[in-house]
Amino acid sequence: MALTLDIEGPAAPPRLNGELVFDAPWEGRSFAMAMALVEGGHFTWDDFRDHLIAAVQRWESDPVGEYRYYERWQEALESIVQERAIASESEVDALAAAYQARPPGHDHDHDHDDHHHHH
Repeated sequence: MALTLDIEGPAAPPRLNGELVFDAPWEGRSFAMAMALVEGGHFTWDDFRDHLIAAVQRWESDPVGEYRYYERWQEALESIVQERAIASESEVDALAAAYQARPPGHDHDHDHDDHHHHH
């Protein structure tokens, strides 16, 4: 099942022509990590979104520097992982790497052919 990012308003991710936009590699990793944890059943997308909105609101009440969406995303991710005592860092990193390694649009392709890793 595809996850739709149905966030409107302050917690909506940056998009360009409907595609998610990442300014830096760590942003994509942070995004992938959250998605991988949701897929793995560690928490629901709604749970994460609540943390994300809270992080955005914390920033808005005390803005520091430029608003960076994925800094708030990372803060939300860290808070929900700690709250649920989910995974060790290395486990989360491995999840994210596995999530990012999937070619786009091949979520339901269970033919695990490992000869096509383009980085």
